[in-house]
Amino acid sequence: MKAAVIYKKGEVPKYIDFPDPVVENENHLLISVKASAVKNLDKNIASGKHYSSDSKETAKAAGGDGVGLLEDGTRVYALGVTGMIAEKAIVDKHKMVKVPDGLDDAVAAALPNAVAGSAMALRFRANIQKGETVLINGAAGVTGKIAIQLAKHYGAARVIVTGRKEETLKSLLTLGADEYLVLTQSDEDFITQIKEIHANTPIDIIIDYLWGHSAELILKSLKGDGGFTHKTRYVSVGSMAGDTIHLSAEILRSVDLKLSGSGFGSWTKEEMRILLLEILPEMFELAVSKKLIIETVSLDIKEIEKAWEMNVPDGKRLVIII
Repeated sequence: MKAAVIYKKGEVPKYIDFPDPVVENENHLLISVKASAVKNLDKNIASGKHYSSDSKETAKAAGGDGVGLLEDGTRVYALGVTGMIAEKAIVDKHKMVKVPDGLDDAVAAALPNAVAGSAMALRFRANIQKGETVLINGAAGVTGKIAIQLAKHYGAARVIVTGRKEETLKSLLTLGADEYLVLTQSDEDFITQIKEIHANTPIDIIIDYLWGHSAELILKSLKGDGGFTHKTRYVSVGSMAGDTIHLSAEILRSVDLKLSGSGFGSWTKEEMRILLLEILPEMFELAVSKKLIIETVSLDIKEIEKAWEMNVPDGKRLVIII
């Protein structure tokens, strides 16, 4: 079979002939892959930089998930046991979702990672309730855009977003955002804006895809003065702006704050079961009816070297078509 193969951590995948995967477990199935999204997660795992990266240096196909056909012709989205940017892959029969008619392969391949990166944080870490106010830090990316839409779908009364480009932030208003804050303004002005928002419509939930300096500013904005404070649930999902922050202990003591993370390792088996059996099927149906929007850029697997290093337009997901 043809596959996008990584021989060494940090290298770009090569489009080459590679041995067909073999089913060796009763829980595994062979799938003919049709589309697989290229995500920052895939690149970080392949480079060895992600905490879930395999320590072994072995040649393997890239890609962690995708859409394809089972041997009986059923079209499914599945998590790969073997690399999914390949003509064939092995998947776990307990970790797949049927793809509805009317949803094309590229969208079906692109949605799940963004849904997992938003719905899991909103539902299970933040326990979102109808009428709440949600702040999404770093909302201009693919997952941030989905988070805006899902926050409203789950009943948020107000969604506030942050990002670096004002033009991009304005476009997020069409997805359901109610207000935006530009990260390139001065620290003082940013903190003042957060404080004003929090005073007028207390922020119940913060979903953070950036971490780094912007997280420091947001947390500083929440710092109390000894009086009673509003409870805020802060969920870290990504760290595009830096993996570490400086956090004053006074912030933790002065405000009713719940700080947690959402990602592989923090999710329970039951939460993963709900993601696959309930959340993703619902999101696929929302996408079919155009109530959930994700933009994609598609390239053929033969162009994997170009695709792996290309600068994908803001807020769009790259999908490899096989």
